[in-house]
Amino acid sequence: MSEKRMTSSRRHHLKSVMLQIAATMIVQEKKDVIEAKKAYMGEACPAPSISGDQAALMETCKKLHSRIDGVDEERYDLESKVNKGNKEIDDLKIKVVDLAGVKKPALKKVRMSADAMLKALLGSKHTVNMDLRANLKQVKKEVKEEPAEAVGDWRKNIEDKADRKKMFETS
Repeated sequence: MSEKRMTSSRRHHLKSVMLQIAATMIVQEKKDVIEAKKAYMGEACPAPSISGDQAALMETCKKLHSRIDGVDEERYDLESKVNKGNKEIDDLKIKVVDLAGVKKPALKKVRMSADAMLKALLGSKHTVNMDLRANLKQVKKEVKEEPAEAVGDWRKNIEDKADRKKMFETS
């Protein structure tokens, strides 16, 4: 199956047409949102009738204030519900992390001098210059050097050992 490739000019033309259609749809959507807001405001908040005496205006203001208080109470209730939900979500996230366990990174071996270790433990204020190696007793191992002639013949070594054994037995 050979698929025909679209030319770049055709592809660019289709892209531009799609963008134009999307732009007109966005403009239409914005107009619809504005109209929906106007319709809702017309239903929920009818235009106040200002004509009348002062007592009628005071009554209208009291009604508006009572509605505002009701809306504030609803907003507060909804806000508290949202905050409670967010807190539960955070608690659940913490539980998930606790259940999954924290993977600790592998520790690296670090060579550190004794002075650096003491500085890390005691802090940078305390400077301790101790040469711990100077306090250690140095033990020198005795190096046995055998003469080159003794290494040669194994029979001679055995005879020497036999002679020693006889020395101990005779005395």
